[in-house]
Amino acid sequence: MIILAATPIGNLGDASARLVETLSSAKFVAAEDTRSTVRLLAGLGIENRPQIVPLHDHNEREKSADLVERARDTDIVVMSDAGMPTVSDPGYHLVQAAIAAGVDVTVIPGPSAVVTALALSGMPTDRFTFEGFLPRKPAERRRTLRALADERRTMVFFESPQRIASALDDVVAELGAERRVAVCRELTKLYEQVKRGSAEEVAAWAAEGVKGEIVLVVRGADAASFSIEDGLARVTERVARGERLKDAAAAVAAETALSKRDLYQAALNARQS
Repeated sequence: MIILAATPIGNLGDASARLVETLSSAKFVAAEDTRSTVRLLAGLGIENRPQIVPLHDHNEREKSADLVERARDTDIVVMSDAGMPTVSDPGYHLVQAAIAAGVDVTVIPGPSAVVTALALSGMPTDRFTFEGFLPRKPAERRRTLRALADERRTMVFFESPQRIASALDDVVAELGAERRVAVCRELTKLYEQVKRGSAEEVAAWAAEGVKGEIVLVVRGADAASFSIEDGLARVTERVARGERLKDAAAAVAAETALSKRDLYQAALNARQS
């Protein structure tokens, strides 16, 4: 079978007993970085030396078929550098191929930077969306954030230390200076830090330079984020595109949590003025 094995995102003490047991007897490992895997085995005091082959973004599609066939006869442990394989890491195409071929897939649960940052952020956790890495190019990043302006769930992103300051500037520009954010860096490591505040405040902090691996958590839009004037502008735009006023008011109310009745009345008032 294929075994997706979650590995520590920083602190080796977070390795599960099941992970250690599996790696102690594993014969074959597909790893995002073979050197990182060798270091992990040593760090966990595992003397077993399985065959380790690279499985990364550049070769996963090519290697998946061969690995699936091998998994019919022997267990294959799949590991990313840290956290859960397939979550912004290699493994997705391999899992797809295994399912299509009728090969079993299982998981060794463990650390995840996504849910760790979410829990530490202080943001609502009942509903959230993981958006992976923000685009590298500023124009694409702005478009991505603009498309998420009305997202009401808490949003979790991965970002590099080199781009976090400019990414936060774009959050300010597209989602507003007061949107609540949290920058979580070096999670579970010695210098773990969580910087919480408004997008404007945290952007000013990040401008001085941020090091380490980073997860950005952004609060979703809520009713307080939209004034009746904002809602009216959206209703007016929809009506101009041909929607009935009643339908436009209902759609904007669903997007913003503003009152449908208030939006409808505001639009009628605007017509009469």
